[in-house]
Amino acid sequence: MFDSLIFTQIKSSRISVPSFSNFRRKSSKRLKMALPPVLSLALPSETGRVLSIQSHTVQGYVGNKSAVFPLQLLGYDVDPINSVQFSNHTGYPTFKGQVLNGEQLWDLIEGLQANNLLFYTHLLTGYIGSVSFLEMVLRVVDKLRTINPKLVYVCDPVLGDEGKLYVPMELVSVYREKVVPVASMLTPNQFEAELLTGLNIKSEQDGREACNILHAAGPSKVVLTSIHIDGNLLLIGSHQKAKGQSPKQFKIAILKIPAYFTGTGDLMTSLLLGWSNRYPDDLDKAAELAVSSLQALLQRTLTDYQRAGYDCKSSSLEIRLIQSQDHIRNPEVKYKADRYH
Repeated sequence: MFDSLIFTQIKSSRISVPSFSNFRRKSSKRLKMALPPVLSLALPSETGRVLSIQSHTVQGYVGNKSAVFPLQLLGYDVDPINSVQFSNHTGYPTFKGQVLNGEQLWDLIEGLQANNLLFYTHLLTGYIGSVSFLEMVLRVVDKLRTINPKLVYVCDPVLGDEGKLYVPMELVSVYREKVVPVASMLTPNQFEAELLTGLNIKSEQDGREACNILHAAGPSKVVLTSIHIDGNLLLIGSHQKAKGQSPKQFKIAILKIPAYFTGTGDLMTSLLLGWSNRYPDDLDKAAELAVSSLQALLQRTLTDYQRAGYDCKSSSLEIRLIQSQDHIRNPEVKYKADRYH
């Protein structure tokens, strides 16, 4: 992987620099042949190296803005590709920005590959708005796995919520038929799990069966991040350690906070990636840490808005990500998993 990286030592006493521009002209060829090692590759962290393909906003925390920082706090090297760059999230009255297309995504991948920078331990994807871009993401998965066959693909299949689609209907079949089979971990909400399985989830048993259907299609880890059963909010997780084995399944009861927040799904999936890689055989522990971290952050966000005199039920709230970094690094586990038998 590092064959093209040339390690050299240059003694500063041998370099005369009359001007920066002159130095750049005279030295460009020599420097191209003497690139320093990419330390995230040469000396990888114990956790991993993540390529995160998600949306980006200049202001606020959704998509990559919500996912990258927590993973970095947990010790991961993270390289973001921004599928869109907007001024703010689309819940505001207006927004402006640019959308990356599939060809532009592939240009970035080719640029990384040309410099031997395409080795990743994890791929993370969130909201994707078009079939063509999603098809290109599948091509990226194939490319990354030719370089690292052990690549872990964590997919948040952002399709919609509470019965409402956020994306064109044709994306559902692409996720179901092509994306789910190549994912390592899937993190749908209740509505998305129903779309992907064709199962109407009305009970905990339905949730567990939805996980089983998704396991049969591909991913060994499935987390239904939020399902509403009899007025209660639950997370249901399922880990099938080997094909043909019965999965280990659990639930976590989640406190309902009387407000709506943006970026929580992106944050939750990044936390699940981060902690499940720390505890690869203990998905319930990883989920406990992720849920406890998220809930503490949301409570901090709610408290701060209330201190500012804001009516928290009047609109969606921007999460207090930076102010909650201690809750991300060292969450106090207040939400415990209850294993099914």
